[in-house]
Amino acid sequence: MLDNLVRISSVLGRLSHKRQVRLLTRFAAKYSEKHCINMSLPKPNIVFVLGAPGSGKGTQCEKIVKKFGYVHLSAGDLLREERNREGSEYGELIENYIRNGKIVPVDVTCALLENAMNQNIKVSGKDSFLIDGFPRNQDNLDGWNRRMAEKANLKFVLVFKCPEDACVERCINRGKSGSNRSDDNIESLKKRFVTFTNDSLPIINHYKEQNLVREVDATKSPDERI
Repeated sequence: MLDNLVRISSVLGRLSHKRQVRLLTRFAAKYSEKHCINMSLPKPNIVFVLGAPGSGKGTQCEKIVKKFGYVHLSAGDLLREERNREGSEYGELIENYIRNGKIVPVDVTCALLENAMNQNIKVSGKDSFLIDGFPRNQDNLDGWNRRMAEKANLKFVLVFKCPEDACVERCINRGKSGSNRSDDNIESLKKRFVTFTNDSLPIINHYKEQNLVREVDATKSPDERI
């Protein structure tokens, strides 16, 4: 009965935040049971990629993949794929978080990342990953440390720095060109920048204290950044 209610948009709007978190956490537990990392596989080598919306993380990750052979995993793309997957019980809940500029509960994101790394190692043998857009807040960081810190080697954190006005312009142009992203609009972008400032910058500072941050000037042309 509950799964049927989750699929109904009108009911979804009345669900409390705590109830949404419980549902998404239940999804993560079920997902992990089916897709957990095989401990006989090599430990993945991780580079976190952070920056404000529109700072060019995805574009530069593509270049790093071509130049250095990393596998690019976008936390946001994985969430959007699960949201759009036919038959997903939790797609509407994920969409509700993304549309409102909120950060999806960490157990869900970690479960999707864990499965994606597992599948890539099995299929391609590549064990070096760029994880784009994660960890975005303290809950992300705590969840990663709890679930994944002993399963992966964090090499460093790549941070793309770009002024807010330039980032907003890029996102709006991306939306006009047909990105099909529900958050490429002014209203969502304002919420996303507030989230980035309040939640993500402290995570970047945390890694700076550990001397793990490598900063990139994202105002330059794409070919000049990396």
